[in-house]
Amino acid sequence: MRGRLITLEGGEGAGKSTLLKGMVSALSARGADVVATREPGGSPLAETVRDLVLNPPGGHTWSPLAEALLMNAARSDHIDRLIMPALEAGTTVISDRYSDSTRVYQSAGARVPMDQLVALETVVTAEARPDLTLILDAPPEELAKRRDARGGPADAFESRNMAFHEAVRAGFLEIARAEPERCVVLNALASPSRLLERALGAIDSRLHL
Repeated sequence: MRGRLITLEGGEGAGKSTLLKGMVSALSARGADVVATREPGGSPLAETVRDLVLNPPGGHTWSPLAEALLMNAARSDHIDRLIMPALEAGTTVISDRYSDSTRVYQSAGARVPMDQLVALETVVTAEARPDLTLILDAPPEELAKRRDARGGPADAFESRNMAFHEAVRAGFLEIARAEPERCVVLNALASPSRLLERALGAIDSRLHL
């Protein structure tokens, strides 16, 4: 039986990494075979692209289209080397970000036309479309407080202005409205335990793992 692909989406500081760890622990305790991964990244080549995109060398910046192409190049390798082999082996794959992030981040502020992003996504993810997407939602100003409290240098996306982060939030909510059969919106400001409980509830009701 083919495995399931679950993706976690949301703005910077929404708590995806914490939720991912909790989900893997809870599902593994149930006896499920689970693999955790992330994007951009998830394979050696894709991790190299991740560093190029999030921390461009020499203070340079990528054009919006270049970002989209790099993200999809990394995703193609990620799918070929990790996601598809795991799914074919019957493993549940949970990814911290996936194709929805490219749709949202690279289109925010009308940067890359959505039809171009969807065309790229359709080719790259043809055999690896998410079975369930959990979107962690919260006001960007609240997520900014979390990032400030966490400290450390901001990457190329975290450092963008509040208007960009507002557009990112709106983009994810639009995807959720357009694809309710796939997407579940969760309150990112809930406690970690409550957020995990709601995520597992969505998995139980939608995927019956």
